[in-house]
Parts: sequence; C-alpha cells; structure tokens
Amino acid sequence: MSTVATGIGWDSHRLVSGRPLILGGVTIPSERGLHGHSDADVLAHAVIDALLGAAGLGDIGEHFPDTDARWAGADSLDLLRAVVAQVGMRGLSVAHVDATVVMERPKLGPHKAAIRASLAAALGVEAERVNVKATTGEGMGFVGRGEGVAALAVATLARG
Repeated sequence: MSTVATGIGWDSHRLVSGRPLILGGVTIPSERGLHGHSDADVLAHAVIDALLGAAGLGDIGEHFPDTDARWAGADSLDLLRAVVAQVGMRGLSVAHVDATVVMERPKLGPHKAAIRASLAAALGVEAERVNVKATTGEGMGFVGRGEGVAALAVATLARG
C-alpha cells in the first residue's frame, strides 16, 4: 500500500417511530429514528466503511454482520473505535474524514459541531480532521419523501 489511501463509505436506513435518531454518536431530537440491528447510526456506518475501504479490510457487514446477536443494539461509535484500532494495526492512521448526511428533517446545522467533535473523538483525531456536511433530497427519492436517511463518507489514511 502506498503512503496514502482513500476509501468511500455509504449507508442508508429507514426512519421509524420509537427509535432515537443518532448521527455520528449524537442523539438528535426527532419524532423518528433509524431502524437497524445496531443503533443504526448511518453516519458512523458510512465512516466505518470508508475506513475499511481505505485499509483494504472489506466492509462493515463482514466485521459486524446484522445476523450476529453480539451487534444487536451496538453503539456504532464503539464499532468505529474498533475499526480505528484495526486500521492502526496495519500501520495506518486517520488523516482526514469528510462526510455528508442526506436527510430532509430535522435540520442538522445546529448539531454539526457536536457530531464533528463526537466523530473526531472516536477516530482519535483533532476535530479539524473531520468535516461533516448536510443536504436534503430536494423532495426526491426515499430521502426526499422522509422515509430514510443516507450518509456518504470519504476517509483518507496515512502510513505511520
């Protein structure tokens, strides 16, 4: 592997009643949350996949399958920290993460700084190495209809 590697991660989850909305480890006030085997933190899952991709370590489903009861209700930031440790065992460190959350409501602007700080802490890096953006589906598709939330992340790893 070269001295720098980049990976892309993507995830999406349905919005349902009776679950908290957790994004990047931060609980966002909302009437609905994300459905999933773990805490369904779509943003953390996208970051995990980006890190695994950059390190050549497969994908989140290989490491934390939703068919394994150990991961039921799991805190996705714990999974993220475990992946950061695996990346470190390969001699790699997180140089930067850039992520986008795609959802209609609630608006993430008031929560972006907390999400950035939460992800940075789990990644073991300064907040300046993590960027979090938010956009909508402009009324189109499952996101635009308010049926779910998606996230995309790009992670850059450096050797050493």
